[in-house]
Amino acid sequence: MKNKLAKLKYLPNNFEIIENGDHVICAVSGKKIQLEKLNYWNEELQEAYFSYVEASKKR
Repeated sequence: MKNKLAKLKYLPNNFEIIENGDHVICAVSGKKIQLEKLNYWNEELQEAYFSYVEASKKR
């Protein structure tokens, strides 16, 4: 499953894997985020962010 985009449902303190994969794409920078390193997302917008920097830019 290397280099496959995952589809996730972002929840307040976790996420649910809808379609298996190993990464998602940052909504701000377009960077690839490995699922094991995914720490920042917005459950209302259903978007992932590479780091706190991208997450703060979105606000």
